[in-house]
Amino acid sequence: MPTWFAKKASAASAPKDRSGVRVGIPKVLNVWNTHQFWVGFLKGLGIEPENIVFSSDTSEEQGREFGKGRGTVDCCYPVKCMSGHYGELIFGIKKKIHILMSPMIYSLPSFQRGHVTDTLTCTRVMAGPETIKAGFLKERDVFGENGIKYVSPFVSLGDRETVVDQLHESLKDVFDLDYEETVKAVQAGYHALDSFNQKARQQSREILEWCAREGKPCIFVLARPYHMDTGIGHEIEAELQAYGYPIVWMQYFPTDEDVMDWLFGQDIRAGRIKTPFDISDVWTSSYSSNTNEIMWGAKAAARCPWTTCVIRLSSYECGMDQPTYTPTQKIVEATGTLFFKFGDLDSTKPSGSIRIRIETIVHYMSKYSQDIIQKK
Repeated sequence: MPTWFAKKASAASAPKDRSGVRVGIPKVLNVWNTHQFWVGFLKGLGIEPENIVFSSDTSEEQGREFGKGRGTVDCCYPVKCMSGHYGELIFGIKKKIHILMSPMIYSLPSFQRGHVTDTLTCTRVMAGPETIKAGFLKERDVFGENGIKYVSPFVSLGDRETVVDQLHESLKDVFDLDYEETVKAVQAGYHALDSFNQKARQQSREILEWCAREGKPCIFVLARPYHMDTGIGHEIEAELQAYGYPIVWMQYFPTDEDVMDWLFGQDIRAGRIKTPFDISDVWTSSYSSNTNEIMWGAKAAARCPWTTCVIRLSSYECGMDQPTYTPTQKIVEATGTLFFKFGDLDSTKPSGSIRIRIETIVHYMSKYSQDIIQKK
């Protein structure tokens, strides 16, 4: 049978050249724990690494210079800080960006996914990009005046099956995307994120192994991802580290099977929890990803012998954190572990009072850590 009219296989479309496109991403909120996804995703689209630009850490100078007059009414300090980050990417970079991308992250790819009710983000944090965008559009289009395309893709990073459709729909016109390259870019993004998380958890495991080998204590940080920002967390953990105490962040605590069985195996066999990542014994409303991880982190820190001290960081008037203050403290202190809370953090860094509290923590750790290790 002649094949004159048979449909010929279409040649693969030539890869689009995006090597000259510069993309700015505000380093805020849940970008702190998903940044590697966005780097991997953009690199997967052909964006050169040097053209992926993150704003600097939050600072009062950044807010005064780049965010002045563009603030919006919001009691959440980490959200209000975003104005300075937007302004810095628009006005504060010598080599201008072409696209400002500030994702609206609806859910997170937490290690607790499937073990809790859901892994959603705080609604105020999720909607933050839309809130802050208004400050740059209220009088005139600041983005357009500076030749910048603004895009805020709504994305459920916790639900990997939906991400391709969401990002393709949001970004197809901005990057001239076809569906197939979106699929590959999303795969590259998750690969980068998973690899980074695995490496960070391995480093935390090495810290704990060193503590076990040397009989030394370490400090466990219970906080939201954006408290890693030096302008929001005020480098409190860094000041403690300067005294020689290793720091383990809750987000990157090792989740290897042997470690989880060692910490939670007895509770699982007793029927108190179903899996190592189950928090139903201490927190039944397990919808919020960062809140879930904080509650789980309190359980892990309470059980691990070498985490003799937990510091809890929380921003001013955080409605998501407030219900967890007492439960986390009770969980941690139930095993004799030291617990110190730095609450209501905002733009002001009270250096004097922080220094006094740091000295207090160091005193108690030096006095009681060995007893806590032996007891736990």
